[in-house]
Amino acid sequence: MIHPSAIIDPAAELAEDVCVGPFTVIGADVKIGAGTVIASHAVLKGPTTIGRNCQIFQFATVGEATPDVKYAGEATTLTIGDNNIIREGVTLHRGTVQDRGDTLIGNNNLLMAYTHIGHDCVVGDHCIFVNNAVLAGHVIVDDWVIVGGYAGIHQYCQLGMHCFIGGMSKVTQDVPAYIIAEGHPATPRMINVEGLKRRGVAPEDIRQLQQAYKILYRKKLMLKDALVELHAIAADNDVVQGLVDSIEGSKRGIIRD
Repeated sequence: MIHPSAIIDPAAELAEDVCVGPFTVIGADVKIGAGTVIASHAVLKGPTTIGRNCQIFQFATVGEATPDVKYAGEATTLTIGDNNIIREGVTLHRGTVQDRGDTLIGNNNLLMAYTHIGHDCVVGDHCIFVNNAVLAGHVIVDDWVIVGGYAGIHQYCQLGMHCFIGGMSKVTQDVPAYIIAEGHPATPRMINVEGLKRRGVAPEDIRQLQQAYKILYRKKLMLKDALVELHAIAADNDVVQGLVDSIEGSKRGIIRD
């Protein structure tokens, strides 16, 4: 299961059935769960914990220290959940003591080639990052988010659940839940209708979200006034409440037209 050319530190902890390809290097303080497969020429450093049934492809760098100039060698961590696919050339950095001290990636995510997840980011479940998508430090990504190829997400931004970021977009403010955003800088376009249909969201809930989108972005209301109307809809609709929560939870300010 482990190629003889792989270099594995004796302090690393690998489940019995972990597969490790040729010329891969695994350092101390790396823990890898059952069923995980690591291809050739990958580099894994710790402290890093990787869950069960993950796939890590060639030339990925997992658990490297951040290049943040504030980082001074502290023992920060990277935590990766189960069933993640980490494709070629992906770079995942550990956290910093100035923030949470841990970079966290949830379950069932697909990180396509050359994705970068910076220090102290938090990524939920069922997310897709297309080739060369980049998260700067301290970014929060909720569940079921898709980030298009070559898109860049600024530090401290938050991407709400089920939102979709178009390829080559520049995101400098928070994107509320369910929104499709694209551009340079990214601006809102519409509700992520197709994505919500694929995930089984009820047609009436989607219609309510489209109504909420018009209130938020088409009526040209001040945000505080739009929220008054959104709360009226959300009172009877938990899906719309998710949109309201993502707006009210924003610290950086949400994208507007």
